[in-house]
Amino acid sequence: MRNFDEATITDAVLQRVRAAKDDRIRQVSEALVRHMHAFVREIEPTQTEWEAGIDFLTRTGQMCDDKRHEFILLSDTLGVSMLVDAINHRTPEGATETTVLGPFYVQRAPEHPLGADISGTMEGAPLLVTGTVSAAGGKPLAGAVVDVWHSDNDGYYDVQQLDEIGDLAMRARFRTDENGRFWFWSIKPAAYPIPHDGPVGKMLEAQGRHPWRPAHVHFMIAAPGHQTLVTHVFAAGDPYLDSDVVFGVKDSLIREFAGMPAGTAVVGREMAQPYYHLNYDFGLKANSEARRTGERAA
Repeated sequence: MRNFDEATITDAVLQRVRAAKDDRIRQVSEALVRHMHAFVREIEPTQTEWEAGIDFLTRTGQMCDDKRHEFILLSDTLGVSMLVDAINHRTPEGATETTVLGPFYVQRAPEHPLGADISGTMEGAPLLVTGTVSAAGGKPLAGAVVDVWHSDNDGYYDVQQLDEIGDLAMRARFRTDENGRFWFWSIKPAAYPIPHDGPVGKMLEAQGRHPWRPAHVHFMIAAPGHQTLVTHVFAAGDPYLDSDVVFGVKDSLIREFAGMPAGTAVVGREMAQPYYHLNYDFGLKANSEARRTGERAA
């Protein structure tokens, strides 16, 4: 086959990719061709616009290194990351809703005892975080692993400033007690912009959008027999809740960072200054529930 034009080129490409031996590769390739060709037909790009698009993707790749992945930012800011998350985590009643992992997760966060202060050398308003981990609508889960991480009061994560602070901070791993409870101290996080000095930032500017995320604390929670939960808890009243640049906010994940007076905290620590308190009770989806909802294995 030859002499293709705009009326015949799509079918020709589809015919060739059908030679793929793997069924999933064939399915994905066919869908990609159909939708990409439909996109081009809809916008009818000029040759200059097409070249600009190729240049944008090239520069996006060139911005990627071991500390920054511009393509993940592109996926996040176009809502693709949250769409993939939503498809793969259809949540049963009683289970906590999920959000994206984000770029600042560290696999080997230090493990601390319950009640530890994980702020390290960082300065900011003290924050007490308390909560529980249970099976969705069921019993408390003892020994669940609770990974937490968040930004400082200027919106920066520890990995963005290791040269200055010298060690990880505002992140840790805890294990729930016999009643599924956990608690720890840190500092109150702030809203922050995603990195916007590259191609994705220029795209946001051209689209008339800001690069900001509302203040939040990240959680990754794992327990035997249950699907690992990846989520955030967002600060109520944050001005960016309705315009989160990565579309991650859900009403069920918003909580008050309640202002508390100096004195004896709910976990018994004596506080000489006012502090904030965040509480959230998490529900994990059982592995059997994940199979019933037809989710693909991670």
